[in-house]
Amino acid sequence: MSGAEPISIACIDLAGTTVADGGTVETAFAEAIAALGIVSGTAAHDRAMARVRESRGGSKIEIFRSLFDEPRAQAAHLAFERSYDQLVDRHGLRPVPGAERALERIRGAGVRVCLLTGFGRRTQARVLDALGWWDRVDLTLCPEDAGRGRPWPDLVLTAALRLGADDVRHIAVCGDTANDMLTGRRSGASVVAGVLTGAHDRDRLLAAGATHVLPSVADLPDLVLKDAPVADHR
Repeated sequence: MSGAEPISIACIDLAGTTVADGGTVETAFAEAIAALGIVSGTAAHDRAMARVRESRGGSKIEIFRSLFDEPRAQAAHLAFERSYDQLVDRHGLRPVPGAERALERIRGAGVRVCLLTGFGRRTQARVLDALGWWDRVDLTLCPEDAGRGRPWPDLVLTAALRLGADDVRHIAVCGDTANDMLTGRRSGASVVAGVLTGAHDRDRLLAAGATHVLPSVADLPDLVLKDAPVADHR
């Protein structure tokens, strides 16, 4: 990348970025909140779901902790994982179009790939099992692996340590939420690319610090594997 740092590690989000969501995550949140007695159609439910939408991309348990005390947050998180499992059983999971090819192109060029998520480890494993992606990437991380989830920089910095980055500017971060963008900027990554296949729109991604906004992760290889000035990708 002329005039920019060469990318050696790509930290890429799961749901909404490489995995088509289709409302599955939000439905699981709504069902988890209802399981704690906050039912749809009430003002309390509307407030809780507004908080969920505002916090998309963050650690799921931390989102529940922002709504409930610790015992109820743990119960809600368990209900979320069960609901998500059931939704996957009923509807399956599929990659965002072009995501698998993008992972192949990036790794084929010698760039190491880490998949990041706000899911707990159990749900992360369920997603990777369902898609058969364990051998498609070099590393997978969830908040439990890093200490804190998004919007903190810990996930990206943990990837940098585990994959042996010599400079955080050699990292690209890609995701669909404002929290993904904040994580990337706070970690020092030189490329922080938002995609329009998930939770947040272009304006929200740019406001959170995106250096680029792409139609989807399918466009990420063209950004990180060749010259691509920032202004040309907004």
